[in-house]
Amino acid sequence: MKVSRQAYGPEPDQYFERYLPDETASPGTVLVIHGGFWRPEFDASLGRPLATDLAERGYSVANLEYRRPERDGWREIFPDVLAGIAALGTANVVAVGHSAGAQLAAYAAARVPLAGIVAQAGLLDLAGAVRDRVGGRSVLKLLGGTPDEVPERYREADPIVLAPLGIPVVCVHSRADDWVPIAQCEAYVATGGAAELIEGPG
Repeated sequence: MKVSRQAYGPEPDQYFERYLPDETASPGTVLVIHGGFWRPEFDASLGRPLATDLAERGYSVANLEYRRPERDGWREIFPDVLAGIAALGTANVVAVGHSAGAQLAAYAAARVPLAGIVAQAGLLDLAGAVRDRVGGRSVLKLLGGTPDEVPERYREADPIVLAPLGIPVVCVHSRADDWVPIAQCEAYVATGGAAELIEGPG
């Protein structure tokens, strides 16, 4: 396996880590988008175990990093994700997003061609997250207000509003998750489209 780092912008957090397997088992690239409620204390190190495992199984992987400002993150985070995907320079990209990373994957899929999404414990209903206080004030800090205050931002960024995306979406979640409730994925899958929920233990 070869691991390298490639910048897609001038800022320190604008990069992705490429994991290239010794023998490729599948065409295309798996894009890993880490979560952490879009907070600055969580970074690409969260995605490295998954990226390593996938590369060992023969997949080409890009572990994406992006800027994470404390407030109004949509101004920098969303463009960074799109710029990172564009810099990959490859087609047939499947995004694997964990928690907030699943929201970013859905946001990207509504704007650029992706082959599919795997949402791990995904934050896929941002208005519902505000209502249920999932992640505390994380969604409010990301978008700069409530759905009533900045409805246009929720229309652009909330996965449940963007659904269906026209591509396969696999949601993997557990009822034991006390950070992001499984109701987030259940509500998303209920919107229809090519979305399915796989409930796992742990």
